[in-house]
Amino acid sequence: MKSDIEIANSISMEKIKSIADKLNISDEYLYNYGNYIAKIDNEIMNDLKRKENGKLILVTSTNPTPMGEGKTTMAIGLDDALCKLGYKSLVTLREPSLGPVFGIKGGAAGGGYAQVVPMQDINLHFTGDIHAITACNNLMCAGIDNHIMQGNTLNIDPNSILVKRCMDINDRALRQIEIGIGKNNGIERKDGFVITVATEIMAILCLSKDLMDLKQRLGRILVAKDKDGKYITVHDLSLEGAMTILLKDAIKPNLVQTLENNPAIIHGGPFANIAHGCNSLIATKMALKLASYVVTEAGFGSDLGALKFMDIKSRIGDLNPDVVIINTTLRSLKYNGLCPKEEVASKNIEYLEKGIDNLLVHIENMKKFTSNIIVCLNKFENDSEEEINYVNKFCTNLNVEFSTSTAHRNGSEGSIDLAKKVVEMANNYCKLNYLYKLEDSIKDKIEILSKEIFHGAVEYSDEALKQIDEATKLGYDNLPICIAKTQYSITDDAKKLGYPKDNIVHVRSIKVQKGAGFIVIYMGNIMTMPGLSKTPSYMNMDIDEHGVITGLF
Repeated sequence: MKSDIEIANSISMEKIKSIADKLNISDEYLYNYGNYIAKIDNEIMNDLKRKENGKLILVTSTNPTPMGEGKTTMAIGLDDALCKLGYKSLVTLREPSLGPVFGIKGGAAGGGYAQVVPMQDINLHFTGDIHAITACNNLMCAGIDNHIMQGNTLNIDPNSILVKRCMDINDRALRQIEIGIGKNNGIERKDGFVITVATEIMAILCLSKDLMDLKQRLGRILVAKDKDGKYITVHDLSLEGAMTILLKDAIKPNLVQTLENNPAIIHGGPFANIAHGCNSLIATKMALKLASYVVTEAGFGSDLGALKFMDIKSRIGDLNPDVVIINTTLRSLKYNGLCPKEEVASKNIEYLEKGIDNLLVHIENMKKFTSNIIVCLNKFENDSEEEINYVNKFCTNLNVEFSTSTAHRNGSEGSIDLAKKVVEMANNYCKLNYLYKLEDSIKDKIEILSKEIFHGAVEYSDEALKQIDEATKLGYDNLPICIAKTQYSITDDAKKLGYPKDNIVHVRSIKVQKGAGFIVIYMGNIMTMPGLSKTPSYMNMDIDEHGVITGLF
C-alpha cells in the first residue's frame, strides 16, 4: 500500500469555496489561507443560533500503544461513510502539535484513505494557531519578568511565579533553566518550558465561547503571588488585551476537507495526557449547527480524553454525546496481554484473552457516563477472523454493539457498517451522567475518579495536600478537575497494562488554572515538556528541490 503522503498527493482536492458551499457557509464568513484552507468567522453563529443541533459522535480508544490504534483514521472514515450514506456529516478534530509530528508519533491527520488534507500543511504550521498561542504565552511570561525589573509595583515574589515559557517542539533540555543571568537582564531565577499544547492558554482557547470570553479568561490566569501570598493575575499586569490581540485569528475554526472531499473542521490541540485533549468548544458548537452528524475525537484512551470530554468540555459547553465509539485493535489488545511487540501482528488467542481486559475497563468506564456505546475494531489486513469473532462475542456478552472498520485501506466503504449502527443508536437519547458534582471537595473529586476510572486508591504528596488546602480556602474547589498522567495505562504507571486492579495513584501536585476553569491534578511522573526518542520521526523526513515532502506523515 502507498504511504499516507503518496495517497494524499494522488487525490484531487476541491477548492475551499466548494467545500464551504457544502455546509452553506457564505463567502462573508470565510478567510482563505490559499486554495484549500480557510478560517470560519465566529460571527456565523449569529445566523446559525436558531438551527437545531446535529447528533454528536465521540470517538475514543483503549490505551494507546507503540503501534498506534488509528483513532483519528476511524473518526475520518466514519465521517466519510456517513456522507456516503447521504447524511450531512462533519468531522471536527484537534490540530497536530509539532512535538509528536517530529517526535515519536509522526503526523496526526489520519492515515491511508481516511485523511484530512492538505495533510502536510495541517501537520506543520497550518494557519499558525499554535504559534499564536506560543507568542501569547511568552508575551505573558516576558511581561511578568519585565514588571519585576521595572520596579515591581505589584510586589511579585520571583520565587512564586506559576507560569512557564513554551515552545511546540519536544525539548527536554528546557524543562529546567535559569534566566536573567548577566548584567541588566532582569532577576536571576529558575524557570522552565512546557510544550505549547500543554499551556493554560491552549486550554483557554479551546474552552472559550467567543473573543470576549477569551479575553476575560486570559485575564483570570494566576501568574504568581506577591510577597504577602496574594495571587497576581494577568489582569493585574494589564496584559490580557495584548494577549487577546495575538489570538484574534487563532480563535476562528479552520475549514479543510477529507480525501473524499467532505468538509472537516480542525481547531485547537491540547494534549490529553496533560491538558483536556479535545478540539475547541467553538468548533464543536459551530459544527453541531452546520451538520446533522458531528464526529469528533478525544485524545488517547477513554481514561484521559473521553473522561475530560465528558467531565470538562461537556460540562462547560453543555454538550451531550449521542454515541461513544471505543476504537481498538487486535494488536493493542494482545500488547495489553503482554505479547511481545514483534509478535502482535501474528495470530495468538492466548495473548488476546489476557489483553482483552483493557477493552473491558474502557467499556466499564464509558458505561458510567452513557449506555450508547459501540466498540469498533480497526481491522488490519492480516487480522484473523477467529480473533475478530472472539472480540465480537466478548462485546455481545457485555451487551455492547460491535463493528469493524477498514477505513485506512478502503476509505468510506470500510466504515459503512459502523456508520449505519451510529445512525441507529444516535436516535436513542441517553443523558450524560457526571461522576461527581462541582460542589464536591477537591479530594472527593480526585478519589471518585480514581475509584471509578483508574480503579485504585490515592496517595498524596505533602505538597499536593498543602496546595489542595490552599485552593479550597481560596474558593477554587468548585472547579472540575483535569487529570495529568501517563496515557499508556489506566493507572499513573505506564508499565501496568491491561486492567490492573487495586491500584494506587500518586497525586504529586495540583495547579489551579482559573482562566481555563479547571484544576490540573499531576499524577505519577508526568512531564509537561516531552523529550525526543533515540530515533525521532524527523530522521525519516526529507524534502526535494520541488518542495515535495517525504517521511512518516
